[in-house]
Amino acid sequence: MTVFARLWATWFGCGLAPAAPGTFGSAGALVAVPAWTALGWPPWTLALLAVALTPVSIWAATKTAKAAGRKDPGLVVIDEVLGQWITLAGAAQLNWMTVTAAFLLFRVLDIVKPWPARQFEALPEGTGIVADDLMAGVYGAALMWLAGRYFY
Repeated sequence: MTVFARLWATWFGCGLAPAAPGTFGSAGALVAVPAWTALGWPPWTLALLAVALTPVSIWAATKTAKAAGRKDPGLVVIDEVLGQWITLAGAAQLNWMTVTAAFLLFRVLDIVKPWPARQFEALPEGTGIVADDLMAGVYGAALMWLAGRYFY
């Protein structure tokens, strides 16, 4: 396995947390938010970033899972990063309230995995690791978008 694959799959070490690595991965995704807002980029562009990085993330997840000898090892958290960014993309604006809401919402959706997100886990290798969280992110983005229409 390449060093880059492991660094990417663990989101630069977030997945190596001794407990709740998925939560640490989601929190690690939030590191991008201050830069995103400082650059003046709208939240929806985070979805473009997530989509653009999906192929390399699937590759890294596959390599890391094979090296770990497990189908979906907890240390692979790049899927949480992408799903978190997609959830954030549904926000009308990025501020402490919407970022907190998106974080909590995505964590719940990632754990519950409403249909068909859980079924995506059956896809092969890194595709299955990443796809369920992308779907949870889509649900999260839709709920954030709806919330933004009623609360802003």
